[in-house]
Amino acid sequence: MTKLNLFSENIYEDWEVDEKYFIDIAKEILKFYLKEVEELSCLNNQQFNTISFDFLYCDSKKTHEINREYRQKDYPADIITFAIFADSDEKFIFDGEINLGEVIIALDKVIEESEKKGTTKEHELAFLISHGILHLLGFDHQTEEEYNFIIDLQNRALEYVKI
Repeated sequence: MTKLNLFSENIYEDWEVDEKYFIDIAKEILKFYLKEVEELSCLNNQQFNTISFDFLYCDSKKTHEINREYRQKDYPADIITFAIFADSDEKFIFDGEINLGEVIIALDKVIEESEKKGTTKEHELAFLISHGILHLLGFDHQTEEEYNFIIDLQNRALEYVKI
């Protein structure tokens, strides 16, 4: 069994996220993805015993800063993913551990989107977490076919974790 080291930090003051709950949800979603699409992910044919990555919960002001500084995009984002392992040709595995990267989520955008969709903010956060994990595993959505594949996987993952 692969060990999962997931970490989170919340710097958004208007929502005290139950970080342990969402770490547990993220672990279950990752397990689902590894079972469903391991051969398609950046982890295929890699030897490891631990997977780690981080979540940062912030506001859209922060994602706007990050977008400008690191991605040369001048707008706030609901989610930004730095997929270290997937986006590099060099695959660093240190002492059997793979660090996939970081998922940054703007919680004010989560709240806004949940209100638009008529869902709970917890459901919307889980949806973005599932999306970010797919990016960390090397999945992208540049075409409509890729987008539909990712959305289908996310919906199945959320059903799997009963959200």
